[in-house]
Amino acid sequence: MGALLLVITLLATAGHAGGNDPAIERLVGAPAAEDPMLVVVDLARQRLVAYRAGQAIAASPVSTGKPGYGTPRGVFTILQKKSFHRSNLYSDAPMPFMQRLTWSGVALHAGDLPGYPASHGCIRLPHEFARKLFAQTRTGMTVMVVGQHGPARPRPVTGPAWWRPGLATHGPVTIVVSGADRRMIVLRDGVQIGSAPAAFDGVVERPQAYVLRADSGWTRIALPGERLSPRIPFAAPDTPGAEVRDPFQRGLATAVGPGATMLVVPESLAAGVGALPEAAQVFEDEALLEEWMADGDVSGGR
Repeated sequence: MGALLLVITLLATAGHAGGNDPAIERLVGAPAAEDPMLVVVDLARQRLVAYRAGQAIAASPVSTGKPGYGTPRGVFTILQKKSFHRSNLYSDAPMPFMQRLTWSGVALHAGDLPGYPASHGCIRLPHEFARKLFAQTRTGMTVMVVGQHGPARPRPVTGPAWWRPGLATHGPVTIVVSGADRRMIVLRDGVQIGSAPAAFDGVVERPQAYVLRADSGWTRIALPGERLSPRIPFAAPDTPGAEVRDPFQRGLATAVGPGATMLVVPESLAAGVGALPEAAQVFEDEALLEEWMADGDVSGGR
């Protein structure tokens, strides 16, 4: 898997970023609607930016968790969607256009935006923007929540590469790389289908995002608050011999294609990727789980 490791080595030190996110306030039609989306929430700037095929297509203010109820940072997938939902935790509070990120209650939804973090951990959106975003997303899609932090101390996670594509046979593909773990995982439709060690040359100081483009390979995406100049492409070259025979590299090559995303984060993924802990830890309230799964208005859910 040397070709991909070459890419990761370059990613670790690439690209100084600064400036402001694009002033795009509404969802627009380009690029093609079938391309995978990526949603990034910036806690420090109280800002959400949505990307399709690496291009910012929408931006909105948000209100995230207030002190004592902080919105968790990390990489999440949309677990469930429901056009109207009420909180199971906070006085039956309405949560229009709910998109669940964790089984413990964190979600994107329409709500009041006072201009500062005010929620119990959810990510509140303006009502009309929440409606439009709800119409464009799908379960299994990736949501990245970023905030102020420094590089994490490397603690490599040992173990061989593994590849089980049968766990999810279709859906958007996201590679998540941990600078602390020196390891990557591969998600398809929000389900982990593989993992492997990743080599770095340097320290990952901030979250980074990339999209695979047919014309330029892995290309860095400007996250909220970043301005990349010049835009930095990474192309994984064809590799003969032993590289091709590596089963993880060969499997990954069949899974990724234009529109796939790669997220590089400083933190460890040892405790699970966002809302994806070990299955035995996901459901603590079986009665509540049965209620969610029996709700015909809820889409998705694994």
